[in-house]
Amino acid sequence: MQARAAPVRGMAATRAQVSSSGLPMLTRPCVGARLSIISPSFSQQMGIKLGSSAAPLAAKQFSARPQRVVAQAAASPAPVAPATPPFKWGANMKDLVTAIGVAAIIWYLPAPLGVSAKAWHLLAVFVGTIVGIITTPLPLGAVAMLGLGAAMLTKVLTFAEAFSAFSSEIPWLIAIAYWLAGGFIKSGLGNRIAYAIVSAFGKTSLGLTYSLVFAEALLSPAIPSVAARAGGIFFPLAKALCLACGSDPEKGTQRKLGSFLMLTCFQTSCVSSAMFITAMAANPLAVNLAASAGINISWGTWALAGLVPGIVCLSLVPLILYNLYPPEAKDTPDAPLAAKKELEKLGALSLNEKITAGAFAVTVALWIFGSAVGVNAVTAAIVGLTILLVTNVITWKECLANGPAWDTLTWFAALIAMAAYLNKFGFIPWFSDSVVKVVSSMGLEWQAAFGIVVGLYFYSHYFFASGAAHIGAMYTAFLAVAIACGTPPMLAAVALGQLSNLMGCLTTYGIGSAPPYFGAGYVPQGEWLKFGFILSIFYLTVWLGVGGVWWKFIGLW
Repeated sequence: MQARAAPVRGMAATRAQVSSSGLPMLTRPCVGARLSIISPSFSQQMGIKLGSSAAPLAAKQFSARPQRVVAQAAASPAPVAPATPPFKWGANMKDLVTAIGVAAIIWYLPAPLGVSAKAWHLLAVFVGTIVGIITTPLPLGAVAMLGLGAAMLTKVLTFAEAFSAFSSEIPWLIAIAYWLAGGFIKSGLGNRIAYAIVSAFGKTSLGLTYSLVFAEALLSPAIPSVAARAGGIFFPLAKALCLACGSDPEKGTQRKLGSFLMLTCFQTSCVSSAMFITAMAANPLAVNLAASAGINISWGTWALAGLVPGIVCLSLVPLILYNLYPPEAKDTPDAPLAAKKELEKLGALSLNEKITAGAFAVTVALWIFGSAVGVNAVTAAIVGLTILLVTNVITWKECLANGPAWDTLTWFAALIAMAAYLNKFGFIPWFSDSVVKVVSSMGLEWQAAFGIVVGLYFYSHYFFASGAAHIGAMYTAFLAVAIACGTPPMLAAVALGQLSNLMGCLTTYGIGSAPPYFGAGYVPQGEWLKFGFILSIFYLTVWLGVGGVWWKFIGLW
């Protein structure tokens, strides 16, 4: 028994020391040859041979360890809580307050006689939204949503009215054009065509630009939608060309080529749309309204009238912007050779390139001939998009991730809706009638009176997000006052119809070709608006000056 007592006394000591350190202890005495409060596996890890004379020493060592850990923990500094990041506004509050302030001032001004309170309040919201789009306190889509929210909150528009334009063709056509452009670039077809153009015309950036400008003008009579033509064909090509030349706004190299190229392609798309009845979807509306006034405009008459001023503008606009807004890379003598080498590296057309080429061919064919079988421009674009999606050239996830497409769809549709209801609520008809009365009362010669009519008609486009909406709201009234002032009827009808395209040059939202080119991010909004105004003066000078002489020659007056 004495031989077995020592271990018990040793284990008792162990139990006492362990319990004094705060570890669990047995509440009942244990008997047996080997008494343990530690599991056998854990004791082996600690080097303790239970039931041996070394147990008391091991227990002392074991009981001391928690005390050292506690002491070390007490000596170490307490963790410092991370600093709370300072609050940061999600909007530029100065610009946002400015937009709200402008809207509030107009809202509380008394409405003119003949304008309903609802129309006046919608004008306040619309102007405030336009100020927000110009100053961009938030991304454009967010500004537009705030505008729609304000219109609904103040009960100026219902939800159905505010979002009515999201079922309109043009915003969706522009969004689909972005997705088609993604396939054009991702497949490699865009690079291939861009290198081919560079190899042929790439010695100067001006040569590259002219090649796109006149190619677009040649196709314009066959594709009756400027949004489809510019957004679906030439915008993807222009973007691929910019990227191939190392001009990318995400890398800060937009001024190398892209800023000049994108702005020029947009401006000249307004010119080509003016030259032919079938170059812009709203042109037939002007022709129909003229016919209702007893003026019949044929396709040939319109095209002949636009031929000379159109060619002058297409030839000079690239040169004007080349001097006012020049690209950083002007002369590129080695570019054609480099482009040919890149073409050789690309080798034969890949499967995805062939699929993309086929999808675009089908889409363009439907844009040209689809009206004969009842297929509109959006349906044609969806056919092309479907081909690219089904064949995995692009994925729907990539379409969803295309932020500029959704942003453009949002702000463009919002402006179309507000502008449409300005007309429905009576503000635009009141404005037109007021202009007619003022000009008619001046007693001017017809040339001066027509110049005033044209100027007011042209610059009132700042209030419109659609050429069709502008024509539908104001063309008939302004045509009537021009004729009443002595302007030859055919001259007045054709000039107002063609200028209904050119006035799209003013803003980022005034014509279907503006959103894709602007949304690419190559040209800041301030620059876009500035050059739009400068070129508007040039267009009016050419169309009424050179065009007036040409129209005299061909017998329009």
